[in-house]
Amino acid sequence: MRDVILKAILKDSPKGDLRSFSKTDKKISCVFIFYQRFDLMGQILHNLNAQNMPKTDFEVVLVEDRGGSEKGGGLVRQFPDLDIRYFAPQGGWGKMGAMRNYGLSKAKGEICLFLDDDTVILDPYFLKTLAELFDTHPEYDGIMSHGRASYCLINGRYDFHDPYFFTNRCMAYRKTCLEKLNGFDAGFIGQEDVELAIRFMAGGHTAHKAEGLNYYHPPLICENSNKARAVGASFAASKYSGIMKCLLFLNGIRWLPLYISPALKHRFMARFAFGFLKGFLGQFFHGQAKQTYQ
Repeated sequence: MRDVILKAILKDSPKGDLRSFSKTDKKISCVFIFYQRFDLMGQILHNLNAQNMPKTDFEVVLVEDRGGSEKGGGLVRQFPDLDIRYFAPQGGWGKMGAMRNYGLSKAKGEICLFLDDDTVILDPYFLKTLAELFDTHPEYDGIMSHGRASYCLINGRYDFHDPYFFTNRCMAYRKTCLEKLNGFDAGFIGQEDVELAIRFMAGGHTAHKAEGLNYYHPPLICENSNKARAVGASFAASKYSGIMKCLLFLNGIRWLPLYISPALKHRFMARFAFGFLKGFLGQFFHGQAKQTYQ
């Protein structure tokens, strides 16, 4: 039903802001956007270095926010066996849409796998399985891996999110699909992957939920409203029509009633919804919220 509604409303869907793509000569590009947290980056790069796939078949694209650092660039030297390229853009800082587009513009892979610096991949056959799924199923435009909260290997306290979601912590797309969508909306500070998913579904593209591809990632722990406010402001300032923005607003605040719930997971979701509300309305009425959170 959601897909039907989106297609009806978004007959003329907005496009992303990326117009230039690199030549394809790899099977997979693993694209990271990171800022500091070098120990976490070292961990995920170690995971990729252990993949049972020829090193010549995949590459790693590192994009460090805020102008880069010597430590960030040094990650390349720590893994000499990997095909790693490091970039430090001088613009678009703090805007995940712009940073994702920069990394995507450098990607040479037929498949683009977006990863976070705190994503954990334990399966050494992860990349090989991902490539085989795309090869044997030409109808797949994207593949969603199965996610688990990395704080709940023993206690399931935080394992409360949908294990399949359009999130760049571990989402893979065919590069040809991303070219049709013109990549991401460069103005988005957060949840640029959710915005892309809207255009992906509205365009009739197909995403597969892969049960055999597993990853771990920290769950949503919302202690303050900064990120949520930035997300709300980004959607309020987006390219969508007024009707679509109203639907996005309602979707973003749908968890507000859970503030009264005793469950920790519900309170986190309600806090995020409240921050989204403040950011959306602040941007809509004053046009200042996005600048506040950059």
